[in-house]
Amino acid sequence: MTRIEYAKKGIITDEVRQVALSEGLSPEQLSEDISSGVSVIPVNKNHKITPIGIGRGMRTKINANIGTSKDKISIESETEKLEVLVKYGADAVMDLSTGGPIKDLRNMMLRKSPIAVGTVPIYEAAVRAAGQKGSISKMTEDDLFSVIEEHAAAGVDFITVHSGLTMKAVERLKKEGRILDIVSRGGSFLLEWMIYNEKDNPLYEQFDRLLEIAVKHDMTLSLGDGMRPGCLADATDRTQIEELLTLGELRDMAVEKNVQVIIEGPGHVPLNQVELNVKLEKEICKGAPFYVLGPLVTDIGMGYDHITAAIGGAVAGAAGADFLCYVTPSEHIRLPTIEDVREGVIVSKLAAHAADIAKGIKGALNADIQMARCRKALDWNGQIALSLNPDKVREWRAEIPPAESDVCSMCGEFCAIRTVEKALKKDK
Repeated sequence: MTRIEYAKKGIITDEVRQVALSEGLSPEQLSEDISSGVSVIPVNKNHKITPIGIGRGMRTKINANIGTSKDKISIESETEKLEVLVKYGADAVMDLSTGGPIKDLRNMMLRKSPIAVGTVPIYEAAVRAAGQKGSISKMTEDDLFSVIEEHAAAGVDFITVHSGLTMKAVERLKKEGRILDIVSRGGSFLLEWMIYNEKDNPLYEQFDRLLEIAVKHDMTLSLGDGMRPGCLADATDRTQIEELLTLGELRDMAVEKNVQVIIEGPGHVPLNQVELNVKLEKEICKGAPFYVLGPLVTDIGMGYDHITAAIGGAVAGAAGADFLCYVTPSEHIRLPTIEDVREGVIVSKLAAHAADIAKGIKGALNADIQMARCRKALDWNGQIALSLNPDKVREWRAEIPPAESDVCSMCGEFCAIRTVEKALKKDK
């Protein structure tokens, strides 16, 4: 049985108990939320990992993307990136590889990752079609579903499938007129296939076939937003909403068939539209967990898009988004380095944490209160330990060491905390 089936039958599994304990929830409530599709535990039955929960009443989770392209192929480098993103607190990792030994890289991640692993099967299917048949358009429906089955059988915990990108949505796109038509790589592959073959999206037309694979392996579907806006000017347009309406219908079909579902969201969104986008998804998709890329709140942040994404991610999380996809400083420029991955994870964790405080998640403020007490006590070891990147804090403190060990080199002898502490003691 799948997790939804267990939940619908009132059977509380060990995974539900484990997640509920870590989140401060009752197992009964979490099980009920899974049965109704507002929470998920994305773990393939063929992959042994520590389970996480994504959805109502739980901490905002983050995902980190890694993977190769034809321009850089190194399993060793991607292995190191995996180690770094796990060290700094990513809750899930996705393989977005489009070059080199894709299967070998995926198998490495499944062997070594202690966290949930996601993939985008259309990438590998498209790469195979281009390499073996000369064109993505020559990929068959069976080719695509064969890759999906392969990923599921290998133990992939969740996959992104752009099932909402339909011919109807394409016609809307043509009529609407965007600055950036489609920026989703998977969406672009499917659009090319649909136009050249004059057929609708097989991930939509054969959604039941997709559900059968997901049920077989208890694999979570992340319904991708192939029509997500690629710039602020295209945000929250009719093309985007057209796809979202379709995703809402597919969500209902999946939950009815006992498949866990996540809904993916934009993209590039002005700050004043972020909350609106979250509320639209929650209404249209009946509270399904919402997974957002950023969103990036400005288009001019090249080199700093981890920051533009963190701003949008904090607002989205506070408004109810459940899962943030990290963005690195090198977004829109190149494959991320190991340092880019580290920075991307850390700023995304900060956004998720800020969102959890705003949402009133149980225990979210605990670390902040501990940090404040360490600052009050001028306890530098405590402050360093509580930071998300202790190595950086330790290194920076050592670069310009203070003359007195209990203060920092910015304030030195004029440390406000120490000055007030002394004055208040004298006042007594």
